[in-house]
Amino acid sequence: MADHVLTVRCAARRGIVAAISTFLADQGCNITDAAQFDDEASARFFARISFRAETGTTGETLRSGFGEVAAPFGMEWQIHDAARPMRVLLMVSNFGHCLNDILYRWRIGALPVEIVGVVSNHMTYQKLVATHDLPFHHIRVTADTKPQAEARLLELVEESGAELVVLARYMQVLSDRLCAAMSGRIINIHHSFLPSFKGAAPYRQAWERGVKLIGATAHYVTADLDEGPIIEQDIVRVTHAQSPDDYVSLGRDVEAQVLARAIHAHIHHRVFVNGNKTVVFPASPGSYASERMG
Repeated sequence: MADHVLTVRCAARRGIVAAISTFLADQGCNITDAAQFDDEASARFFARISFRAETGTTGETLRSGFGEVAAPFGMEWQIHDAARPMRVLLMVSNFGHCLNDILYRWRIGALPVEIVGVVSNHMTYQKLVATHDLPFHHIRVTADTKPQAEARLLELVEESGAELVVLARYMQVLSDRLCAAMSGRIINIHHSFLPSFKGAAPYRQAWERGVKLIGATAHYVTADLDEGPIIEQDIVRVTHAQSPDDYVSLGRDVEAQVLARAIHAHIHHRVFVNGNKTVVFPASPGSYASERMG
């Protein structure tokens, strides 16, 4: 038996779920989890369906047959092998808390991905990456070398077969060209609760304003700086008695957790871009263990 995930998006209309479930039943497949959403504002339909092929039906057979079901509805769809980990390329600069968190979750099996390498514009974490037996790529970035650096990054993505790039506090602005080439495949963690406190030293800005909540936002990268579709957010309460350093420490914890949850949702095909927003289906009760193990 093989487990698969079907993702579908199309114009909302009657009969979509019936057509999908009938096809899967006819192919000897059993649906194990299903989530769907009709967005009335955009008149779009989104669905994520986990199913098990119980009669030896292969993914190739399912893909070749499902096209006939999808065509009348104009579906954008994919059938994913649930057991195959997504290939992920990590990028980092001089703040390593998110990188360390991802590597730890990956090492214990809580984040079932295949890390194909780590890219940095500094050498700060070369030894850390080496201890995990992962390739480390130092790509220096200056105003003069930025085009060449991004060309090298795209080469690495192609050479490694990376399906997702994660900016784990990579502090370089990506060009419009790179954002377009990797649309929907780059996740960034923003060290504030968007859209407040953009730019440098956001936690000090928050402290100076006397805020009572600070947070972090994980989003897809687009040409609009820090304004891509949001995947995950969270907050932590702070008080007047805490210092800017306290804000930074608490903020880093939130950043790591938010980024990990965003990656987890993406690699399990639970995130759908819907214009400037996202549809994010939550993991069903009891599914974290099975998702963790792939």
